[in-house]
Amino acid sequence: MASPELSQFRRIVVKVGSALLVDSDKGEVRASWLAALADDMARLHKEGRDVLVVSSGSIALGRSRLKLPRGPLKLEESQAAAAVGQIALARIWSEVLGAHGIGAGQILVTLQDTEERRRYLNARSTIGKLLEWRAIPVINENDTVATTEIRYGDNDRLAARVATMASADLLVLLSDIDGLYDAPPKNNRNAKLIPIVDSISSEIEAVAGDAESELSRGGMRTKVEAAKIATTGGTHMLIASGKIEHPLQAIADGGRCTWFLTPANPITSRKRWIAGTLEPKGTLTIDAGAVTALRAGASLLPAGVIKVEGQFARGDAVIVRGPDGSEVGRGLIAYDAEVAERIKGRSSPDVMAILGISGRSEMIHRDDLVVGG
Repeated sequence: MASPELSQFRRIVVKVGSALLVDSDKGEVRASWLAALADDMARLHKEGRDVLVVSSGSIALGRSRLKLPRGPLKLEESQAAAAVGQIALARIWSEVLGAHGIGAGQILVTLQDTEERRRYLNARSTIGKLLEWRAIPVINENDTVATTEIRYGDNDRLAARVATMASADLLVLLSDIDGLYDAPPKNNRNAKLIPIVDSISSEIEAVAGDAESELSRGGMRTKVEAAKIATTGGTHMLIASGKIEHPLQAIADGGRCTWFLTPANPITSRKRWIAGTLEPKGTLTIDAGAVTALRAGASLLPAGVIKVEGQFARGDAVIVRGPDGSEVGRGLIAYDAEVAERIKGRSSPDVMAILGISGRSEMIHRDDLVVGG
């Protein structure tokens, strides 16, 4: 099976770990390496691709700024170090991307932000708007408030959650190793790189190892777990070496890596989840014109809604029915039931006047809508 090529993907999430970003001896960012990575990202950005970054490093940078001793930190110490380090990390990314004329937007998330649908939609909307503005979102776990109970535990899985949230079609995990091997390469000179994983079997899980770096909280095991999340959500994933300069260009040039393939794509996987997994909390009845618009691929606007039924909150799944009562589709509603009732049948200017704010123009965005045949 031939490996995919980087040029095939339109929305790419790049995960950068602490061990790559921060020189553990000096406690400072590897400036030359990061500048080379920013060059790679800028090249993809110029080609019209959407680029997102999931970046570790806030605790490591905070430790350095605060001159904390080596060794494990208590939870509150890690949170305080992250509070200092997040400011430094955001500035660093802003500067290296700004050198290419690209804006950077910081987004801090916790596990709950991807588990609770209202927060999920808020984060997804923010990411979408930054990409629309051609900025690069720089995302990290919010270590200042996360606790041991809600921590991702590593940014590999965080990156996979972000990739599926953003409907990315590729997740790149830059690592201290160039891919998944059939045996630990440090202990076995005959270990062979596995270039393509088309499904994550028990055999694949068995060859995954543990973290070997002091700064890293994730090892090959967590990368395989991340691959499960990503590929289930319709996102391809690859593991490649980040120890070289211009690591993304190396991938584009056919460099060594391991691809984890998915048979689906982000939109179809997401819509399968909406259509078949979520329990509908209410019903919207729409007029004939709205039915035609939805079948043509449009979003559902408040103007097309003639009846609202049920008690639902923003982010809940609802059934959409035509004027004859037949089901047209299902989707994630952008407003609570009370607000939906107030703005049904109204134009966008009317919605702004009723709510006192601009709000969202769509009752259900087309990316959150599954229309039946």
